[in-house]
Amino acid sequence: MTRAARITLSVGAYVAFIVLVNWLFIPENLIEGVTQWSTNGWMGTLYLANVIVGFVFVLRDYAQREIGHKVLLATALAGLPVWWLAGPGLAIASLTAFILSETTDWAVYSFTRRSLQERILVSSLLSVPVDTLVFQHLAGYLTPAAFLTEVLSKAVGVAVVWWLLKLRVGNDETPAAAH
Repeated sequence: MTRAARITLSVGAYVAFIVLVNWLFIPENLIEGVTQWSTNGWMGTLYLANVIVGFVFVLRDYAQREIGHKVLLATALAGLPVWWLAGPGLAIASLTAFILSETTDWAVYSFTRRSLQERILVSSLLSVPVDTLVFQHLAGYLTPAAFLTEVLSKAVGVAVVWWLLKLRVGNDETPAAAH
């Protein structure tokens, strides 16, 4: 695969998943039993977006590997359709959370010279809880069920990608230079 194709695929998937996850949080798109589940208790409501949002973080790591710090531009670009689809409240919550967590990822990618799989693991351990808490609080979706499920779904996604990368490159991957 050419570098241009890798950039298009990784950045395009990252932007598309940001839009998809935010679209799933739009009140008009919430269908009880399909995209939202009530846990009937102190845990609150759980949303499909809480389950699949973990892919965004892994896709961001791949996009950042291809375009470096310019991934922040891709994050901002994703904010345009989110603003249009979901309105300013959800867009601001999403972009604020992504920018804060992206800054954490940026620091890990810029100042560590570890393998990709180690950077994915460390950056996710730091950025996932920050992103989840900020977004859910600002968007008004913060419940124990939503927070725990979203953090766990992101952790599962990261663990799967980490394991697949470990299988593919073993321990021989040389650290990638920061962009």
